[in-house]
Amino acid sequence: MKKYILYIIVLAGLFVSSCDSDLLNTSSYSDVASEVMWTTDNLTDMGVSGVYSALRLGMAESDDGHELYEMDRLGFTGQTKYTDSFLVGTLTSNDWYFYQAWRFFYEGIQRANDAIQNIPVKSPSDDSKKARYVAECKFLRAYFYFRLNQVWKGVPVYLEPYSASEATKARSSESEVWQVIINDLTDCIAEENLPNKYEAGDSNYGHVTKGAAYALRGKVYMYTKDYTSAIADFQKVKECGYSLFNDYRTLFKEANEQCGEMIFAIQNIGVSGFGSTTQKICGTRSSYGSCWNCELVSPNLVDLYENVNGSLFRWSDVIPEWSKLTTQEREVFFLRNNLTNNEISEAKARGANMDYYLPNGNEERLLKAYANRDPRLAYNVITPYSTYLGVYNGSDYTVTNRWPYRSDGAYGDLRSNTSNYFYYLYRKFVYEGMSETPSRTYGPIDFPIIRYAEVVLLQAEALNELGKSDEAIDLVNEVRGRAGVALLNSSEATKVTSQNNLRERIQDEFRREFPNEGIDYYNELRWGTLKEKVYYDGNGLKECWGENVYSYSYQGDYITSWPIPLTEIEMNSNLIQNEGWSN
Repeated sequence: MKKYILYIIVLAGLFVSSCDSDLLNTSSYSDVASEVMWTTDNLTDMGVSGVYSALRLGMAESDDGHELYEMDRLGFTGQTKYTDSFLVGTLTSNDWYFYQAWRFFYEGIQRANDAIQNIPVKSPSDDSKKARYVAECKFLRAYFYFRLNQVWKGVPVYLEPYSASEATKARSSESEVWQVIINDLTDCIAEENLPNKYEAGDSNYGHVTKGAAYALRGKVYMYTKDYTSAIADFQKVKECGYSLFNDYRTLFKEANEQCGEMIFAIQNIGVSGFGSTTQKICGTRSSYGSCWNCELVSPNLVDLYENVNGSLFRWSDVIPEWSKLTTQEREVFFLRNNLTNNEISEAKARGANMDYYLPNGNEERLLKAYANRDPRLAYNVITPYSTYLGVYNGSDYTVTNRWPYRSDGAYGDLRSNTSNYFYYLYRKFVYEGMSETPSRTYGPIDFPIIRYAEVVLLQAEALNELGKSDEAIDLVNEVRGRAGVALLNSSEATKVTSQNNLRERIQDEFRREFPNEGIDYYNELRWGTLKEKVYYDGNGLKECWGENVYSYSYQGDYITSWPIPLTEIEMNSNLIQNEGWSN
């Protein structure tokens, strides 16, 4: 019920606070609205909801690449069907992407600044409510600066409302921006009217809590390498009442979106403009609404999922001939049973080595590669010859992911929007059947920005950096145990051999736990592993067997910091471009 109330308020608030019909892409407060905004209790509610709605800036019912989950395409775990300029080495500082992202985050900051300055002096709401709202808006301002600083590494800081003519500040340093964020979050945590946590069904569920502020501040401390402070904050998150949900398989379903693992999330409802877009962008033609599967799963991730006993997965253990063949030739192992003569000829023409084809057992041989693996693989990814509950002719219809695709109707094949290629597809956040979402463009499931599993792994990472490996291992095992995969140090295969070994294991645990959640790319940047893990020689947009559709090209280390948009530099001569990018 909370979500429906919240977004009715958001919608109303946006109509009051903007004179432009493009509600999600304009200044949040017109000159006329600013004269009356915050002057009644109802307008105060609406105004704060308008600040929260800035979390949705960049969300589009067509693919624009700005959604948080879409950022996985730039990391180790994801990929995209498009030729992405980030990945192929053609990125320039004039790219529209940078301008849009910069604009969205500063719009959120501007809205938060307006609320923080005006609620105390204009709003007639009771003092406790006003204090809580100011704390919430400080969290949101901190979050928007956090997102900016992750990629620009130093930006102008504005802590009061400002006009376009006043947007002339120089960039603060990366460390200075981290401190600004810490200050806001510290104020938020100190606010006695802010609760530790809201329980499911609470009318305020979805609003900021102390637990969320501790979690975000802990993440900032990870960037500043203040591991002791990070650990203290992550422990506070637990004390606020957050914990792991007991079932990873159903964690990302609507019934569990308010469970104790979800610390802070974008609140979605099945209404146009206020729902999740993952269905259209990650679903397939077999998904409800006939979707695009723009964002895809990298074989890098699939191969990273261990065997359930914790040993490394190796293709040659399942298919001994694997290592004998070239990447192109390995397509043979992914072909469906009983190919037609024409399909055989086409496979040969693509380079598949048909000497290894089993007409009546090819599918069964391949399925062994996905059996007895870390269960999160099956929960996150639609793998070859697995089933998916889709839709056909207006009814629920179970399809099987086969190659090459023939027909969804006559053969029950999963139909993708990339039927000429065979990719791993997302299952997480892709709705099933007819009943889970009213539309391909607005689904009802909340999208987590911070969940407790991330806090657990971040705390483990911080402990390991301080040399406290035993405590770190215990925390990693909480996540692994919930997933149903062997615990660290439970066998020779899972034995932790050094601090560096545990560091790599924790990083891999992040990658396996969070696909399609928009975490991986930012982690690779923070760890300094982007070049090694994404731009290694031979990596690219890959089909399931590893053949590149296109290859990635590393432009240089400078791409790990985003360029200041040229339009901003033109308007503000005090802005200095990041090294390596041209003006």
